[in-house]
Amino acid sequence: MTIVLVRHAETVFNATRVVQPPDTPLSERGREQAARLADRLATTGVRRILSSDLARALATAEALHATTGAPIVLDPDLQERNYGALRGTPYAALDVDIFGPDYVPPEGETWAAFHERVDRAWEHMVAAAADTAPIAVVTHGLVCYSLLLRHVLPPPGVTPSMRWSNTSVTLIDGPSPWRARVLDCTAHLDEDLRADGAKA
Repeated sequence: MTIVLVRHAETVFNATRVVQPPDTPLSERGREQAARLADRLATTGVRRILSSDLARALATAEALHATTGAPIVLDPDLQERNYGALRGTPYAALDVDIFGPDYVPPEGETWAAFHERVDRAWEHMVAAAADTAPIAVVTHGLVCYSLLLRHVLPPPGVTPSMRWSNTSVTLIDGPSPWRARVLDCTAHLDEDLRADGAKA
């Protein structure tokens, strides 16, 4: 049982460090990253793609669908943490650490509510991965962080980070206890495609 966990490709707001609205499209570099990711996973036998329904994740999932033929199943529980009224704000204009453990964004989602939602997404992922063919899951940086923090054992000596590279691949093997044998890997990207922006 293998889950191929993927962070979405780059957007303009990743590159310019802006808290992202839900409808942010991929940048030109992001579309190239997604194509490289799709080439990497084309022969892995992925049979289903679970994806956040936010535009940047869905566009990445569609690139995977084009090479694998695997159907896409949208799961809103895989969305990035909702930063409410802060979405569209440059990070440079913020006077708080929006990733701090006690920070609650105005009109947004608490960490507790976010983790609870990711817990539901994890249940969906495990159910979809119930046979031997791998599934791909396309989501967001903080979702990857929450999964590694709460449900997946990282490689020995590694502490889960909030920072995940665009189109990074994490290979998670099960069943329980689920373990990551590859973490945040961008071997499919040339150096000029690896530059990464904001976390979310």
